[in-house]
Amino acid sequence: MSAIVAIVGRPNVGKSTFFNRMIQKREAIVDAVSGVTRDRHYGKTDWNGRDFSLIDTGGYVVGSDDVFEKEIDKQVELAIEEADAIIFMVEVETGVTGMDEEVAHLLRRSRKPVFLAVNKVDNAMRQDGAVEFYSLGFDKVYPISGNNGGGSGELLDDLVKALPEETESNDDDVPRFAVVGRPNAGKSSFINALIGEDRYIVTDIAGTTRDSIDTRYNRFGFEFNLIDTAGIRRKAKVKEDIEFYSVMRSVRAIEHCDVCILVVDATRGFDGQVQNIFWLAHRNNKGIVILVNKWDLVEKDHKTTKAFEDKIKKETAPFVDVPIVFVSSISKQRIFKAIETAVDVFKNRSNRVPTRKLNDILLPVIERKPPPAYKGKHVKIKFCTQLPTAHPQFAFFCNLPQYVKDPYKRFLENQMREIFDFEGIPITLFFRKK
Repeated sequence: MSAIVAIVGRPNVGKSTFFNRMIQKREAIVDAVSGVTRDRHYGKTDWNGRDFSLIDTGGYVVGSDDVFEKEIDKQVELAIEEADAIIFMVEVETGVTGMDEEVAHLLRRSRKPVFLAVNKVDNAMRQDGAVEFYSLGFDKVYPISGNNGGGSGELLDDLVKALPEETESNDDDVPRFAVVGRPNAGKSSFINALIGEDRYIVTDIAGTTRDSIDTRYNRFGFEFNLIDTAGIRRKAKVKEDIEFYSVMRSVRAIEHCDVCILVVDATRGFDGQVQNIFWLAHRNNKGIVILVNKWDLVEKDHKTTKAFEDKIKKETAPFVDVPIVFVSSISKQRIFKAIETAVDVFKNRSNRVPTRKLNDILLPVIERKPPPAYKGKHVKIKFCTQLPTAHPQFAFFCNLPQYVKDPYKRFLENQMREIFDFEGIPITLFFRKK
């Protein structure tokens, strides 16, 4: 499970610029996945071979300085609690401000590694200005430029050294299901209905994720680990920002699971906050099951279920091959179906298609409908194979991979989903030169 690094600081110091630069470095290495930019506050990146998750808190602070004064404590407290390390960003043009001092005060009280990055040091003339920020009380100052990347190497070198060692998942094949969703969607009710009064607990696995409970259950004939993100600490003095709170909690749970059980409140719908968590799971290539909870509270006729499904699929497009189960945790309606579906998705994620079978089936499909000609040139796909990765990825070898566009990639993906069973699983297609 990769570490989490949060970028905190007042508005307009360049947090998002630095964040985008880091994410672009990662995306320059791997192929772009459609839909990932919908979640602009979360990304995966790496430095010196060390992967970590990066969270930009900047987009959550809006309004005037007065509003900021009320919001900053919530944002930084949550970042301190959830992150393994924190990049505290300031900027050299304005110098030290009262807002910077407020953030610094909160960070100094934490036991987390804090790296003070002085942004907008774009030339040698501004180097001297960075010295002023030693007054914030940190041992080292890192002058950087989010625009051109200057100075960020030293910052990242020290940052990755401070991150905790990566932990491996259990070696057994027991599925790990993470129950995630926005607050008050019914996660706790679902878990309680699943467990029942008599818990079938085999083992408790401690220390997996902070404030999450990874517990082995044997219920309904299935054995699985349930990552419970519902049993979270409540802080009387902290009024959490709901969206930021949900995302931060979900990052750890999603990265540690095989299948993400996304609980949706039927009375609220598949809103932007739920979509945010959905695309987190998609970006991490996890299996996904959507549970529409509180279905007993919805007035419905014979068309209501189909209409609700269509609304969800419109928001998850182009990834629409996701199972949707309508449940009621209170009446325990379709609880068994929910877990059975999650187990099926877990099996789909480890589905392996033999190379010969893949070519025997897909090459005739490709021959009947080849990629469209581009600039008068024809793409010829000659061979395909599944890569030996934890989630389904496929390599297609052809003469002109740069001319295979997204619509044809989606056509191939849909064909593969129709022929092979990958329901609930993001699959990735790579096109390489033969």
